[in-house]
Amino acid sequence: MKHLITLASVLLLSLNAAANTTMTRQNGAPIGDNQNSQTAGPWGGVLLQDSHLIEKLAAFDRERVPERVVHARGTGVYGYYENYVDLSELTMAAPFQAEGKTTDVFTRFSAVIHGHQSPETLRDPRGFAVKFYTEQGNWDLVGNNFPIFFIRDAIKFPDMVHSLKPSPYDNVQKASRVFDFFSHVPEATQMITMLFSDYGTPKSYLNMDGSSVHAYKFVNANGEMNYVKFTWKTNQGVKNFTYKEAMTMQGQDMQPHTTDIYTRIGEKGETASWDLYIQVLSPKDINNFEFNPLDATKVWPEDKLPLRKVGKMVLNRVPDNFFEETEQAAFAPSNVIPGIEPSEDRLLQGRVFAYADTQRYRLGVNSYRIPVNAPKNVKINNHMQHGKLRPTNTQREVNYQPSTYIDLADDSQYKYSSMPLVGGYQQIPFYKQLNFKQAGELYRSFSKGEQERLIEVLGGALQTSDRETVKINISAFMYNADKEYGTAIAKRSGTNLSKVQARAKELMAEQEALVAEGEAIAHKLSQLF
Repeated sequence: MKHLITLASVLLLSLNAAANTTMTRQNGAPIGDNQNSQTAGPWGGVLLQDSHLIEKLAAFDRERVPERVVHARGTGVYGYYENYVDLSELTMAAPFQAEGKTTDVFTRFSAVIHGHQSPETLRDPRGFAVKFYTEQGNWDLVGNNFPIFFIRDAIKFPDMVHSLKPSPYDNVQKASRVFDFFSHVPEATQMITMLFSDYGTPKSYLNMDGSSVHAYKFVNANGEMNYVKFTWKTNQGVKNFTYKEAMTMQGQDMQPHTTDIYTRIGEKGETASWDLYIQVLSPKDINNFEFNPLDATKVWPEDKLPLRKVGKMVLNRVPDNFFEETEQAAFAPSNVIPGIEPSEDRLLQGRVFAYADTQRYRLGVNSYRIPVNAPKNVKINNHMQHGKLRPTNTQREVNYQPSTYIDLADDSQYKYSSMPLVGGYQQIPFYKQLNFKQAGELYRSFSKGEQERLIEVLGGALQTSDRETVKINISAFMYNADKEYGTAIAKRSGTNLSKVQARAKELMAEQEALVAEGEAIAHKLSQLF
């Protein structure tokens, strides 16, 4: 009898729930039948007047927004940032204004090159993007798990991505295309070394560090500026798959990184955290290095620019809806707030345009009004209007400024910082390139086992190239980084070592000549200006 009462209670609850959750159309009208289309009699065709059917199919046809060209496969998590150190002497940026201050965040981890449904264990850099919901607006700290990148100038970015993507001929990703491009890009030596090491196959998004990659500017209330780089260090410990482990995992779980986050944070209620570190560079010291500090292919040496811990990010909640939040999340380096500005990093300068523009293409000009992208602690107040998916009702007649009718004005305390410039128009490379030194330091920091796996994976991939000049160039890059490293890559890829050594010598001479030429140009400009 008790079981019958319980069953009756469950049925009653189900009926009540059903009564309170009637399906509706997009206009809110209740749906009478979601199983059968309207037809012209029992044998006739389906009627075009079946508005629910038409609306349902039309919505289904449009369920996919354009896939991100890069960072297509990703997973998002909510949390908060807790600031440890008052940095108001360096920046006006809201998250850093007081010890103990907290700021809500949304973080999206991602693969970079591979597509939306690709296996998460494929070798790839990983995106590490954090959206801070501040009272000054949203700040997007868009970075990667590596502290450096392949290239130093945004003009190379489309070509680089094209080489890494599948061939337009047969839609197959090919190592020969990748190495063909990078054999002309010696600045990529350190990034290639990191990518083909175990770091190219992280075990979990929660077990990897993050970096801004680029230098930004910190600006304080007095307009004083310093360059800054950001580094996230995981408190879960860095863990990577070996190549064999990553390949084995693909047969078990195509999305172990997403599964891991939704299991640990979503189901078990665990949290994950990263400490935030900064490095600060005074503008007067920018020329005191062997390389240009605004070169995205370089790390800043910690002995000269020590890491300073300033806060901690804690992630503790997965989104309620993957598409509405993770897929519609729009990150862009152009989303900065007072106290943070882009540096003159040439790659960053291009990304400031490209990332915001790709979101306008994917999600529309009003993408920043979608809840996951909308500021939470400040009202959007400007005269931009219309466009797709405009959700707000602006009840005013004046949509321009200046005006005598309404008091909507700019505020001079939030002007961009000023910086004197010297020189004329130019289109020349960085002359302090130092393409190989840091790659050698990275190689020597690896354990013997990590070195052996790097040589096996990179050398094996390079062996597939059908062009001797490509093999020679890539091996020469590594030889200039570290002779043992380059010799092993040449041997594994079946490349003539004497030719590699000769090419390596030429590359060093070219690098030295570029330095001499650049210093001569700098001296000439100093006399003119």
